[in-house]
Amino acid sequence: FQPELRHALSQFGRTRYFRSFVRSDSFGVLGEIVRGAETLAERRQGALIVVERNVGLRNFIETGTRIDAKVSAELLVTIFSPGSPLHDGAVMVREDAIVAAACILPLSSNPRISASLGTRHRAGLGLSEESDAAVIVVSEQSGTISVCYRGAMKPRLNEGELRSELSRIFRIRPEDEMSPPIEAEAGESPDAGHSGAA
Repeated sequence: FQPELRHALSQFGRTRYFRSFVRSDSFGVLGEIVRGAETLAERRQGALIVVERNVGLRNFIETGTRIDAKVSAELLVTIFSPGSPLHDGAVMVREDAIVAAACILPLSSNPRISASLGTRHRAGLGLSEESDAAVIVVSEQSGTISVCYRGAMKPRLNEGELRSELSRIFRIRPEDEMSPPIEAEAGESPDAGHSGAA
């Protein structure tokens, strides 16, 4: 698919109501994602974790393997373990469930992003350019965590910063969304690991 067609298809899956991960009944999901990302970073296991917001991601979910399991840090770590058949690609999270793994994401087409960015980070940025999802990227080379949102990347986040950034993103109302997406920040080291990219 061309990027424009992929973007158009994603609009068909737009959810009717905004789902916030900072509500009391779902804050545990955010905590599990943060804990899983921290563990993966400590072990230098590369990962791509996509958290759906308002724009449905069905066309990307269908490129992977259905999981439909409750989000937990342990499951995320297991999926991205090097010996797992599902570690190559992205995990898709919807509300409190991991709906699919080993999903293929589009690479960023932004010519202004740093040439130092590896494929995994380009895939995270690519999806963030085409949807309003939050994409957590764990680098297997440097063991750092980044968050991609609306075409921008915040690199090298510690546990507190990661939780704060995700909370900020999920507090943004649909009417306050940034448009067009802002330019990606440079500075993350290359990640030559598995991309899950188209």
